[in-house]
Amino acid sequence: MSDILSQEEIDALLTSMNNGEVDIEQDKDDEVHVEPYDLTSKDIMLHDQFHALKEIIDKFTKLARSSISSALQKRIDVKTSATEMIKFGEFINGFSGTASFTVFDMDPLSGSALLAIEPNLVFSMIDCMFGGDGKELGKPRDFTLIEQRLIQKMAMSIIGCFEEAWALVCPIKTSLKKSETRPDFVNLYSPTDFVLIMVFSIEHEAFTGNINFCIPYFMLEPIKEKLSARYIVGATTETKWNAQFYSLLNSVKVDVIAELGRAKQITGNDLLALKSGDILQLDTRVYDPLTVTVESVPKYLGMPGIVGGNRAIQITNRLEREE
Repeated sequence: MSDILSQEEIDALLTSMNNGEVDIEQDKDDEVHVEPYDLTSKDIMLHDQFHALKEIIDKFTKLARSSISSALQKRIDVKTSATEMIKFGEFINGFSGTASFTVFDMDPLSGSALLAIEPNLVFSMIDCMFGGDGKELGKPRDFTLIEQRLIQKMAMSIIGCFEEAWALVCPIKTSLKKSETRPDFVNLYSPTDFVLIMVFSIEHEAFTGNINFCIPYFMLEPIKEKLSARYIVGATTETKWNAQFYSLLNSVKVDVIAELGRAKQITGNDLLALKSGDILQLDTRVYDPLTVTVESVPKYLGMPGIVGGNRAIQITNRLEREE
């Protein structure tokens, strides 16, 4: 059967359309809705490039829970609230008044990171340090000098937990750069620069609040390969094989020989003339260290002696490959 309409069928179709018998309007319910998808979105980059952050965050929550509970002498719970990539201006504008801002370096990464603690949480933590129950302050106020020193000590303890958590992916060394109490004085980056924000909730029966880590994207870009899921899988596999390899090595038997010394070369006639009582002079003296070989490879130096009536050698030094 042909798919081409005849002239009679075309005329009939046109007549039906003119009479309104055929609906030529498109059903609005069948319209296809298109959602914009930006492949360069920072949210996409966060999930794809920084997959290993989950490992860092999980370890930090455990370390911070123990550290803060010990410092405040109260049972504190630390949970992850959010991890997002936003502009620095949006982040810093979220603090309208006094708060605790600690700027610190993460050597060898270039740039500086920021720890921000909400004001209500700061006063609750200070109250606990002085033996209180941590009730929130009714009216916000500026910090006294003593309060600033106490919260700086607490901030460095939290940053120390952050440093230890990062050892899972990239060992860093943190150091305090400066402390501020006003968001207007924290001019680390341009308001349009993208930063990674990690928000942690500090919870107790009498109070609750958030601490925020702010890290610029350019600071993480050099190590984004280490933060990717592919690197974590590879590192896990390598660790697994290393453990099996070391386990096999522990059960391998090797020949260990301590060489007392060597004699100079002699002729065949001198060798045939040797008899009982003859002395061969070695190239080592009595107090010279002896070379200990493992599978004929020199590995150690040692001094000869006797232990329990048996000849022995005491290891005194380890030979490097160059030696």
